Amino acid sequence: MMSNTTSLSECLREWEELEKNYQQIHDTHRLYKQKLEEVAKLQGSCSGAIARQRKRLKELTGSLEECKENHPVPKLGPEEVDAIAEIKDCMKDRANAFSEMEAFLPKKNGLYLTLVLGNVNVTLLNKQAKFAYKDEYEKFKLVLTVILFVFSFTCRFLFSYRVLDALFNFLLVWYYCTLTIRESILISNGSRIKGWWVFHHYVSTFLSGVMLTWPEGALYQMFRNQFLSYSMYQIGFVQFLQYYYQRGCLYRLRALGERHNMDLTVEGFQSWMWRGLTFLLPFLFFCHFWQLYNSIILFRMFQLPECKEWQVGMCCCSYMVLFMGNVFTTLGVVYQKYKNNQDKPKSL
Repeated sequence: MMSNTTSLSECLREWEELEKNYQQIHDTHRLYKQKLEEVAKLQGSCSGAIARQRKRLKELTGSLEECKENHPVPKLGPEEVDAIAEIKDCMKDRANAFSEMEAFLPKKNGLYLTLVLGNVNVTLLNKQAKFAYKDEYEKFKLVLTVILFVFSFTCRFLFSYRVLDALFNFLLVWYYCTLTIRESILISNGSRIKGWWVFHHYVSTFLSGVMLTWPEGALYQMFRNQFLSYSMYQIGFVQFLQYYYQRGCLYRLRALGERHNMDLTVEGFQSWMWRGLTFLLPFLFFCHFWQLYNSIILFRMFQLPECKEWQVGMCCCSYMVLFMGNVFTTLGVVYQKYKNNQDKPKSL
């Protein structure tokens, strides 16, 4: 009886402590909601102020151009010319500063994210969350690269079943779709991947989807081994190689303050990679011309009388788009870097 009384008193004391803790939690949560409302107001105020200043800077730029047209340089004093040049330089720095600020402010999603996620706010509000999401994206690419390589090797050399091929192509569709969504979120949070390297994944998603729907038949079997061999080289070898190489380059350049902390590894060659070895170029160009070879083979298959599948023509066009985009983009980077090196003054 005594033990029961003691047990009940302990339970009552425990309940009293829980009541006090609950009140603290309730007060903390109420303060949290209050701060959230304050943060939302500050976000709206900051976004509005940036938009207004951008508008005024645009108007000021037009006014400066009118001043230069109405008053040619010979009629302007040296101090006035220097003042205009200084203002323009400050405007460029201001635009970069606004971009950095907006990386931490909510913004409207692009068309793709709006279609996929709706009007959900995907902006991460602190650097730690941004870096964690970026690192998780890089790990996701690495893990899926290994899985896809093993899957393609199995389909190519061990088992020749259409069901396994369909699973492999479905995994490719899911992989590239996921990459496009994650990259769009990263771009909203300050990553500067853009242009062809974003569109590249949309084309790859479409190509994988077409391969998934290609029915079993003589033409499919004719192209199957070539496609799987290409996938092993492109996904398994080249992507794995450039992932580690580019990751090392970015780590060194970020430490030197020469690259943005949210920059990513990409399936191609970028100007910042010149700081290290350029041994990736031969492997990349071999992969690009393999895409051209795939397109040529598919075009010849499309001309065969027994060709009835629309997938042949779609795959042919997709590989040609990938080849042209990859080659011209890589050559553009190489040419720009060569031109910049030529423009630099040579030391005596």
